[in-house]
Amino acid sequence: MSRADTATDIASASLREQAAALAATKISSVELVQEQLRRIDTQAQLGAFLHVAAEPALAQARAADAARAGGDNRALLGLPIAHKDVFVTRGMPSTAGSKMLAGYLSPFDATVVQRLGACGMVTLGKTNMDEFAMGSSNENSAYGAVRNPWDHAAIPGGSSGGSAAAVAARLVAAATGTDTGGSIRQPAAMCGVTGIKPTYGLCSRYGMIAFASSLDQAGPIAQTAWDCAALLQQMAGFDSADATSVQREIPRYAEALDAPLPGADAARPLAGLRLGLPREWFADGLAGEVEQAVRAALAELERLGATLLDIGLPRTELAIPAYYIVAPAEASSNLARFDGVRYGHRAENYRDLAEMYAASRAEGFGPEVKRRILMGAYVLSHGYYDAYYLQAQKIRRLIADDFLAAFQQCDLIAGPVSPTVAWNLGEKADPLANYLADIYTLPASLAGLPGMSIPVGFGQGAHASRPVGLQLIGPHFGEQRLLHAAHQFQRATDWHARAPQP
Repeated sequence: MSRADTATDIASASLREQAAALAATKISSVELVQEQLRRIDTQAQLGAFLHVAAEPALAQARAADAARAGGDNRALLGLPIAHKDVFVTRGMPSTAGSKMLAGYLSPFDATVVQRLGACGMVTLGKTNMDEFAMGSSNENSAYGAVRNPWDHAAIPGGSSGGSAAAVAARLVAAATGTDTGGSIRQPAAMCGVTGIKPTYGLCSRYGMIAFASSLDQAGPIAQTAWDCAALLQQMAGFDSADATSVQREIPRYAEALDAPLPGADAARPLAGLRLGLPREWFADGLAGEVEQAVRAALAELERLGATLLDIGLPRTELAIPAYYIVAPAEASSNLARFDGVRYGHRAENYRDLAEMYAASRAEGFGPEVKRRILMGAYVLSHGYYDAYYLQAQKIRRLIADDFLAAFQQCDLIAGPVSPTVAWNLGEKADPLANYLADIYTLPASLAGLPGMSIPVGFGQGAHASRPVGLQLIGPHFGEQRLLHAAHQFQRATDWHARAPQP
């Protein structure tokens, strides 16, 4: 096999396999990066990337190859990665998918970007996203929608749709994302890849362009649970620059993934694991094709030794109204800084300061961002704060209590990620229809819990090419157990290894 053929094969491989190929000198980082850049160029119609940093990436790859030749054996050295455009990056544009930040160049890297760069990863560029991470379809980007690699007529999910689409299309083996109400898990499910939202506070938010500060959390998207574990190991950890960062020891997530649970064996590596199935998640509103794929995955987990238990999360239906009060309220506050004065878009025509503010924000923000700013300003306004925002925070506490009660009965919670497979671009013009699609992901976000999505099958009939994901949710700082269960499932199945045709 020629070096070019080797590069083609390895560029489609998982992060773990790419690392092994680099360590065995089957391929160089430069060759791998060149192949990934070629793919990004030939599949530009997906709209997955907003900026491609070809020359800087090749320079980083050359430096990685030189370091490896000198004896540096760091596991992620020389491996390509892409970053969601919500993370600021020095030397390349950071727009958050908005015209408000068109052309903005940050003087520093976000902590997540800096940490992955410090372990030798090569940044290919920035991925497309819903504007300021507000959306579930990636149709709200000011720079055009992203298409699902499995079916170009379909959405990829959002807001991290560019990252999920890039990984699914094998443009890159891994990418960063952020999850405010499901924005890693939902696009991972709809694109047939693996993604994890860590416990709130585990990964630094410093340098992440804020949407809702009490909800936003960074996480990885990749082909496998092992890949996500290796990335999370580098991304997680205390950061004094982030006031919400949690100071605790970070486990070595990837090292224990292949070992059975205590008391289990190789044939039943999940023996002793209790999986709770919320009855509210398997009721009316869940598409039959999604339920069938999820049930088949649960049967496989049961075969691997897990015990399935019926549990209740009775306030699930309150997650949508609570989230769409809390998140817009925080967004209206966070986005107040984009006023055309300090940075961001400034209108050309205005008569006074007030008109400049209004014109700049009207021109710079898209419809969904404006809608949420208005909603947020309303619920925080005098006379409505107690009636809406305060009540939503009380409901948020009750939703968290439901999870605490559930984890007295089970170790992890399992169910669907989304009520349906990916829908067609332009199909859900009504914003409320988009909001309802987050019903299964919002509760864990409101409670600050870790959750992940793993691919478990496809839809049926006209949707036979559209992936379905299984959601796993753990207690606070339960990432290790989540990743272990997902990894054992992926050792026994091959859904994660399937890729769409270019």
